[in-house]
Amino acid sequence: MPAPSIHELRNNSITQSHQVGKNSNRVEEKRDMFGAIFGAALNNVNTTNKYLSDAENEEIKLAMGQATSTHDLAIALQKASTALQYTVTVKNAFMEAYRSLINMQI
Repeated sequence: MPAPSIHELRNNSITQSHQVGKNSNRVEEKRDMFGAIFGAALNNVNTTNKYLSDAENEEIKLAMGQATSTHDLAIALQKASTALQYTVTVKNAFMEAYRSLINMQI
């Protein structure tokens, strides 16, 4: 088999560099996607914490006689409960996906 010409080597090198560029773009896109998902999860936890704090503050106001409406307390408790259920469901789905990835045979 004859040795490859300079032209063939150059074309092969260009093709490989394009493939490396495409792979680095994919890695960057995956990092961006992971960052977006992680940021959304953190935002969800922060929102849940806010709702829980608001519900606790409403309970304190009612106990101290500062609250004039029990409806505000009921609304705050329901928001906190719903947000917490959602957060736990998302966490459970994430953990199940993680377990599936860990148990995959390669």
